[in-house]
Amino acid sequence: MSFNLHQTLKTHGLELPEINSPAGAYVGNMVHGNLLYIAGQLPIRKGEVIYTGKVGIDISVETGYAAARLVGLNILAQIDTALQGDWSRFDKILRLNGFVNADKDFTRHPQVINGASELMALILAEQGIHTRIALGAASLPFNATVEIDAIIGLIK
Repeated sequence: MSFNLHQTLKTHGLELPEINSPAGAYVGNMVHGNLLYIAGQLPIRKGEVIYTGKVGIDISVETGYAAARLVGLNILAQIDTALQGDWSRFDKILRLNGFVNADKDFTRHPQVINGASELMALILAEQGIHTRIALGAASLPFNATVEIDAIIGLIK
C-alpha cells in the first residue's frame, strides 16, 4: 500500500497523536516475520488519558466510541513508527482486540469498538477491514474507557 498517511488523515480533519511510552515492562510495537504486533493502546493524547470511566454508567456509548476512535489513531501512530513511515510495507489490519471498561450488565461493546474499526476502514480502505473481538472488562489501566491492541500484516 503506497499512500501518504498524514495527508489522508488531514483530508478527514485528523492527525496522528504522539506515541506514548509503555506503562510497564513491554514495548509498544514489535515486528516478527510478516506480522506487526501493537501493544494495547489507551485513549491517550499528549501523555494524558482523555477518556475515563465505565461506558453505560459514567459515560455514554457515543463517548466510548470517540475513545475507541482516539485509540485507533494511537494504533496508526504505532504502525507509522514501526514502519518508519514506509507504508509500502503495510498489507492489512488483520485483527483488533477491543476491551471496554463497562459494568457487568453492559452489552453494547461492539458499538463502542466500532470507533476504532470504522476509523481503520475510513483511513485504510479495504486494507483497514479486519477481524476483531469486543469484550467487557471490570477495569482497565488508569480507569481508561477502552484498550485496543492490533495485529498487522506486512509485506516482506
